Amino acid sequence: MKTPLVIFGAGDIAQLAHYYFSHDSAYEVVAFCVDEAYLTQDHFCGLPVVAFERVTEHYPADRNAFFVALSYSKLNAVRKDKYEAARAKGYRLASYVSSRATVLNDGQVGDNCFILENNVVQPFVVIGNNVTLWSGNHIGHHSTIADHCFLASHVVVSGGVQIGQQCFVGVNATLRDHITLGERCVIGAGALVLADAESEGVYVGQPTQRSAVPSSRLRKI
Repeated sequence: MKTPLVIFGAGDIAQLAHYYFSHDSAYEVVAFCVDEAYLTQDHFCGLPVVAFERVTEHYPADRNAFFVALSYSKLNAVRKDKYEAARAKGYRLASYVSSRATVLNDGQVGDNCFILENNVVQPFVVIGNNVTLWSGNHIGHHSTIADHCFLASHVVVSGGVQIGQQCFVGVNATLRDHITLGERCVIGAGALVLADAESEGVYVGQPTQRSAVPSSRLRKI
């Protein structure tokens, strides 16, 4: 018998969470919830939507698990705050780990994690609470990802990397081995990080510039 699950959120990520949990987990999504100030609909994905302030009245914490389906807004602070609020209500926070991910770290994954397809998590990696690994990342051996981080797709984390709390790492970024990212760092899409990054650092990759030659003048394409 599947464990009933309440999802916080009613947007794209909540819809994705509903899909993944429904198709590839031991949980059954039974409802959604949002803060009462944002309660504008009574159903989402065909299921009830209730106010977070009263969610325990409808779906008691001793009979339902909970998942916070939010993005990296405000450097993951919004997701962190709601994660802590759900725990304060007594809920057990569920994690989703795709059956199509290769996870070899003996289950060292915290709660409220969202690990999508084609991630490779090597042995001796430690993943904290409330961490999102979007699809297709490589997390190298003996690395640690602290709580409340968000790694977008196709990130390469080499071996022995330490990522502090509330970091965001953008698509196709590469972190060399045995470096440390301080808390609340932002690593932009395509960035190459070769040395330690201080807390609250912002590292942006070089964007591709438009060529002066228009596509209509290219003869070999």
